[in-house]
Formats: sequence, structure tokens, C-alpha cells
Amino acid sequence: MSSRPEVSLAERKRQLVAHELTEAALRLLAREGFDAVTIDEIATTAGVSKRTFFRYFASKEDVVVQLLADLGAGMRTELAARPTGERPSAALLAAVRVPIAACGDHVDRALSVVQLILRTPALLGRFLERQAQWREELTRELADRLGLDADAELYPRLAAGMALTAFDAVLHRWSASDGREDPIALLDDAFAVIAPALDATDGPPSAN
Repeated sequence: MSSRPEVSLAERKRQLVAHELTEAALRLLAREGFDAVTIDEIATTAGVSKRTFFRYFASKEDVVVQLLADLGAGMRTELAARPTGERPSAALLAAVRVPIAACGDHVDRALSVVQLILRTPALLGRFLERQAQWREELTRELADRLGLDADAELYPRLAAGMALTAFDAVLHRWSASDGREDPIALLDDAFAVIAPALDATDGPPSAN
């Protein structure tokens, strides 16, 4: 008999409503543009009330921001799971590949979201805020892996920043190509550029 806890009917309903709202919002926002779509229209398309919308999201931005949270959720987990002693460039590439692979697995949906974010100043601002959070998380995890002090050493923050700069560059290139280019191949090319810098030292730069 499975020990996995059963998901309650209420929780399944909550997940379904959240999914319907998210899908309705993304369809409308991608088709009409961020500023042209109202919360009333999103709620009507999803078949719920405006009041219900606000039980799940505080604003239109929050619908997309939740997707951004999901996009980056696996990066620190993947970095923590990498083999001890693996080169920093390889470990960080594996971590950043998690959200990029998700884009490649769901091209149409992911591309519309990425293009919406990059072309909408309000959403781009929230995206940059989210990347700052990811940078902090990767910095802490990388410092732990290398036995460094994240607050005292430059290397972990610089390395995390380089990895996320590569991530950002790939998203922009993939978006500009309208999904025709392979995001994983783009990421590999980006890391080929930064790997020598990431692996230039065997320990903290200040120790050399």
C-alpha cells in the first residue's frame, strides 16, 4: 500500500483553478499584449469570478511571476545534487540546464511566456528581481560546495552571476529566433565561453 499522502479533493480543485487561471492569462496576454488584458477578462476566460482570481493572484504580474518561480525552482536543488569535486562549470551548467530544458520540452508555451516577459517592462523588472534571488541561492550553494564563505569571497557570487548571465543571454537569443534555435545547444555554447573563467582556480581566488 502506498505511503504517499492523498491529495484532498479541495486541494485538487485549488490546483485545477490555479491552472485554468494561469492558462487563460497566458493565452490572453500573449495574444493581446500585457497592457490590453484586464483581470476581468482573464477571470471570464477561465470561467471564474474576479474575486476568485484574487484568491490566487494579487495581480496580472503575479501570474507570470509564479511561472518564473517554477522556472528556477530546480536550479539550486540540481547544483546541490552534483557530485563532489565536479568542476564548477559543469555543476553550474547542469543547474542552469534545468529551466532551459523545460523551455525546450514545451517550446510553444515557454516561448510565448519568455517573449511576453522580455517585451513587457513591468514583467522584465519582476524577472530581474527573480534572477537576483536565484543568484543569491546559487551563490550560497556554490560556496557550501567549495567550502567558501559566501560573504567574504568574491568567487561564489561572481560564478553564480556568470552562470545566470549565460542563462539570460540564451533566453534572449532563443526568443529572438522565435524558438527556431535549440536552447540547450545555445546554453552549451554560452558555457563554452565562460567555463575557462569558472574553472580558472582550484580554490578560492584569494588563496592564489
